[in-house]
Amino acid sequence: MSSGPGAASAPAPDPHDSPPASDAPASDAPAARPARKSSMFSSLKVRNYRLFFMGQVVSNIGTWMQRIAQDWLVLSLTGSSAAVGITTALQFLPMLLFGLYGGVLVDRLRKRPALLVTQSSMALTAIALAVLTLTGHVQVWHVYVAAFAVGLATVVDNPARQSFVSELVGPGQLQNAVSLNSANFQSARLVGPAVAGILITGVGTGYAFLFNGLSFIAPLTGLLLMRARELHVVERAPRAKGQLREGVRYVTGRPELIWPIVLVGFVGTFAFNFPVYLSAFADDVFHAGAGAYSMFNTLMAVGSVAGALLAARRGTARLRLLIAAALVFGTLEIVAATTPTLWMFALLMVPLGLFGMTVNVTTNTSIQMSTDPAMRGRVMALYMMVFLGGSPVGAPIVGWITDTYGARVGLAAGGAVAALAAAVIGLILARVGNLRLSIGWHGGHPRVRFVPRGHQEELARAA
Repeated sequence: MSSGPGAASAPAPDPHDSPPASDAPASDAPAARPARKSSMFSSLKVRNYRLFFMGQVVSNIGTWMQRIAQDWLVLSLTGSSAAVGITTALQFLPMLLFGLYGGVLVDRLRKRPALLVTQSSMALTAIALAVLTLTGHVQVWHVYVAAFAVGLATVVDNPARQSFVSELVGPGQLQNAVSLNSANFQSARLVGPAVAGILITGVGTGYAFLFNGLSFIAPLTGLLLMRARELHVVERAPRAKGQLREGVRYVTGRPELIWPIVLVGFVGTFAFNFPVYLSAFADDVFHAGAGAYSMFNTLMAVGSVAGALLAARRGTARLRLLIAAALVFGTLEIVAATTPTLWMFALLMVPLGLFGMTVNVTTNTSIQMSTDPAMRGRVMALYMMVFLGGSPVGAPIVGWITDTYGARVGLAAGGAVAALAAAVIGLILARVGNLRLSIGWHGGHPRVRFVPRGHQEELARAA
């Protein structure tokens, strides 16, 4: 098994974009660069990826419907934002506990059969919850168990799906495919919450769970129809001792991997707990009910889709873009927490979605394209463990803050943590990359950027 720097999947950075004297990537340098710039939807020309994409369209709508229905059901049964936070925590707790082991399994297994198993198990869980709800026997502990069961399947499903994309399209289309996956998921967010809101107010939450269970037929069919001979073969890791430690050492020894993961850990733990924040704003602050909760999620999805499509057009995934997007995202959360009216809060969901998705896609793409294919399952598992697994820690905390001090304080605190983490990690990456801040004028406008040390002095002498 190779444990090199991932040259097969991450072409060398352009020397004009990164300081040649430093082995560590700079925050001003591209974290990864695809072989060529592609059109926005170029990955859809690949038949296997097209089947995968279409299956996910249907399944993602069901997933978003269940998310809204699950949060609202728990809030209806308990009247507590902390209970919503506990549900979120239980869903992501398995990723925190077993995420790295799931990554080791994914590196050993064939991705398509693994996905057939995990997707089927999540379908059965959703149908079981639908039956309990529709028959009137559902209790909050049933929802907790279902959330934990989905989390267990996610331990393998998430890194397998993330890694499988490279087998579908190859390294040249990876950036585009990752961005389109995000656009797919967030586009479903436009439909799922709206339909869920109608079903909840019209016929009840049980039908949202039922639709989600049946929606898994689409991705399962797509997986079965794929042509194995057209997949890009990736070396599977043989069973061996120390693979978990090897994956951790691989990540911690590369600043271009470890620091984006640390940043996403802070953002995911404290700033991305929207089930807690938005349900509390809809119910306690604006007293507008499930319709407003669905509207907030839908407007955030509009911004998220825009962010994902913009990412699909970009030819690079730059760490400086990640830092800037995280800083703006945290600041916007603080601003949203202070808005006095429902419509102002709702409008801010669009830019929040855009910058939140920019953080997500930029991190995901840069990590995948900077990782050796044989290590990708473990690296993506660590990334998802930190990003999603942080919720078991953060959700009860922000739920308690929201219940005790109010929704506004809870959201502002989450945004402050994200902004502070972005600023600190940005400075760390600048120091690791041997950069310094450059302030000047370009085209008659002020320009602030990081440049290699010594570059400022050269510019001053030239002037």
